Amino acid sequence: MKPWLNIVLLEPEIPQNTGNIARTCSVTGAALHLIEPMGFSIEDRWLKRAGLDYWDQLTVTTYRDWENFCGKNPGANPWMVTSKGGVPYYQAPLDREPEVWLLFGKETKGLPESLLETHEDRAIRIPMLPGARCLNLSNAVAVTAYEVLRQRNFPGMQEKGKLADL
Repeated sequence: MKPWLNIVLLEPEIPQNTGNIARTCSVTGAALHLIEPMGFSIEDRWLKRAGLDYWDQLTVTTYRDWENFCGKNPGANPWMVTSKGGVPYYQAPLDREPEVWLLFGKETKGLPESLLETHEDRAIRIPMLPGARCLNLSNAVAVTAYEVLRQRNFPGMQEKGKLADL
């Protein structure tokens, strides 16, 4: 079954962040989309280590650039998670679309201004203290991915754990 939650990283630079994001995707059922150029190889040992043993439970697709991503996903209309967004992420109607696409920019620069200007209505923000630059990329992905799941009442997810027998 094709994942309905899609995490899109535009030009990610730090393998450990992408590895952590891969782990988040695998436990939430989200697909991971990586748009080149990247600051590492998909075979990078730090990327693999951060994702632990979750790689076989993950759908990962890479694209040579933004245009290639758009061409292969014509129905995608991503929510752009950015410190420049005008709407808090929890106010975005993330439960109204059959597929949700969350787009994140590179760690050092975020998303391009030109992209944000043309899709200003899709730019959402994680609230932070005044003067704070941004949240770590892997944390931002986790916060917003779980908000999508919360708005949809965590479909298909196990909500209660069990203590191990002692």
